[in-house]
Amino acid sequence: MPKAPLALPPPDPAKLGRVRLYLVHERALPPALIDPLIQSGTLYADSRAHAVFLLRGKQNQPVGAELRGTTPGPWRGMAPGSRKDFGFFSIPTAPLPQIILCESAIDALSCFALHPQHRCISTAGARPNPLWLPSLIAQGAQVYCGFDADPTGDTRAHARISLHPTVQRLRPNQHDWNDALQARS
Repeated sequence: MPKAPLALPPPDPAKLGRVRLYLVHERALPPALIDPLIQSGTLYADSRAHAVFLLRGKQNQPVGAELRGTTPGPWRGMAPGSRKDFGFFSIPTAPLPQIILCESAIDALSCFALHPQHRCISTAGARPNPLWLPSLIAQGAQVYCGFDADPTGDTRAHARISLHPTVQRLRPNQHDWNDALQARS
């Protein structure tokens, strides 16, 4: 069955203040990380005030988006037609010799705030073997699996390590990287 075409939600600049407020005040993410992403269009608000984090693939083209609700009642999902195997959300976008794989864009941002010497990448879920991972490993980067400190995160991290023995586990000291960032703040 053919995959549905990517349908990114249109930006709604009127809702951007709500998204920024949620990320900075409720999730404790530094404005210095959020604002450049907004300016570049990698992060924006949709009409429902969801935070939209673009997954980028080859030639930096959008291949999907993680969506995160910012209003009461937690919600998260993916834009229809997202291709998680073809790209990812990354902070920073430039390659660094050490990479930490995280379960979500908010965790990747939180992890980068705690480990700024690393490139932090969201796998958009605890997925053990996205198609883009072998090429990152082949480039000589040291890859750490920073999935959540819970049974699912541990199981998926061990699955990744069994497929790619050079990957090492880096477990957050709280449930996830955002909890660790909030505990530090």
